[in-house]
Amino acid sequence: MANICPGLLWAILWFILLWIIGWPLAFLIAWFYVLLLPFAACIDAMESVCDALLKVVQLPYTFADNMVHMKGCD
Repeated sequence: MANICPGLLWAILWFILLWIIGWPLAFLIAWFYVLLLPFAACIDAMESVCDALLKVVQLPYTFADNMVHMKGCD
């Protein structure tokens, strides 16, 4: 029973981070990602920029995955 309590606290923390940081930041960056993605076909340097933006857009998934698995900050 003692092992679930720290995991539950981490899950709550990940949920709060998902709401405060994950979703707002992903929504904001998604606009830039969608606008810049067509240019990645023409400009090779834009591919690395779009890959970095995609990682930020996937941040809510990372937070939710950590929340479900009750992972701590390792």
